[in-house]
Amino acid sequence: MLSDAAVQGLPRALTDYLDPAGASLLQVLIARARAEPFNAIATAIFALAIAHTFFAARMLAWSKAAQDRHDANARAQGDQAAPSVLAETLHFFGEVEVVFGLWAAVLLVAMAGYAGWAATKHYFNDTVNYTEAVFVVVIMAMAAARPVVMLAESAVRQLARLGGGSAAAWWLAILVAGPLLGSLITEPAAMTICALLLGRQFYARGPSTRLKYATLGLLFVNVSIGGTLTSFAAPPGLIVARAWSWVSLFMLEHFGWRAVVAVVASTVTYLLIFRKELLSLGPPKPEAGDGTPSVDGAAAPRAPLWITLTHLAFMAFVVFAGHEPALFVGAFLFFLGFTRATSAYQDVMDLKSPLLVGFFLAGLVTHGGLQGWWISPILSRLSEVPLFFTGTVLTAFNDNALITYLATLVPDLGQSLRLAVVGGAVVGGGLTVIANAPNPAGQALLSRYFGTGIAPLGLMAAALLPTIIAALMFHWL
Repeated sequence: MLSDAAVQGLPRALTDYLDPAGASLLQVLIARARAEPFNAIATAIFALAIAHTFFAARMLAWSKAAQDRHDANARAQGDQAAPSVLAETLHFFGEVEVVFGLWAAVLLVAMAGYAGWAATKHYFNDTVNYTEAVFVVVIMAMAAARPVVMLAESAVRQLARLGGGSAAAWWLAILVAGPLLGSLITEPAAMTICALLLGRQFYARGPSTRLKYATLGLLFVNVSIGGTLTSFAAPPGLIVARAWSWVSLFMLEHFGWRAVVAVVASTVTYLLIFRKELLSLGPPKPEAGDGTPSVDGAAAPRAPLWITLTHLAFMAFVVFAGHEPALFVGAFLFFLGFTRATSAYQDVMDLKSPLLVGFFLAGLVTHGGLQGWWISPILSRLSEVPLFFTGTVLTAFNDNALITYLATLVPDLGQSLRLAVVGGAVVGGGLTVIANAPNPAGQALLSRYFGTGIAPLGLMAAALLPTIIAALMFHWL
């Protein structure tokens, strides 16, 4: 085992690699793996975690089958039905939100065995930044509060009324206005509100599986590009904005207006494709066990204006202090006290989804921090067009904020190449649940409408057309 002092800098700084002069990409990667053998170990574990996400839906199906067998055996023996240990275990391993956290535990053991406990603590405590994961937990919980959702639903309702308040009108209003709102309230908040509204006003109407997936893929793509109108709302844009001094006006000029066009074009395209089904959907169906009361129902009184404004003030402060955990977590504690004091106008806060999403992102950044050894040389060897599409493809297997962060480490990256890598990263943010930080929030809130879970290949297929449209708008418009 190597000494802690020798490897306490895991991952090795990219500038420390002595790449062979004139070497091919493959030769560079081999040389880097030989210089730091843990590179191959960490990437292999990351690859297994990605493979696990593709089997998650199947594991949920196995879990249901195991529980059905357990219940049948209990009835045959005259016993009372109870949860099956095997079924619950399979269900746990089938939750996409826990996958990267589980494999992060494997990574921790592997790193401790390779580099020692001191080096492992250094990586997990000092190298990996979990601020974004904690921020997503807080902003998701705040955005899901009843006064905020009511306000968002009221605003979207005004747009939906232009189309007669039909399912198609709600669908169109949520998928256009909601993602673009993310440029002001941050992408995680926009994703949470859009998912809640889609669940209540669209998925509860019982659309076909094909339309369910199309809507989810469109939502993920629109949210990923919809946060680029400003420099502070989308994680991949926020990272480069600081490193390259990109202000909101710059983001709007180079990305924002293209995002508006792409969001409208993609949504209208899917509206035309599914127009017959969207127009045929009836009113939302009552959902057993749905703890979210109807906005128009007596069980959900409308919050007074001062309560709603206080919620918005809390969210605004959290966005403002989004990179200072001590401040926004403290604000969240005050927020919890406020919701308790105004409980007559609040729902019982369910932190399960925000915590699972935060756990997912924490696991993802833990793995992602060790992947720069192979991503950086790929990015540095490409010209503008290949870089754009490579960024899109890599984003499907890494959080797009990681891709743009690694781009900031490439020395002397020209402005056109910077624009290409950021554009490609945000365009590809809807292809998988791991491609963009807010995606797990949307999946966590909407997965119950997909039976045994959301199939990764189904999501990728559904997001492909909006991704192509966004790519055309961002690169050639």
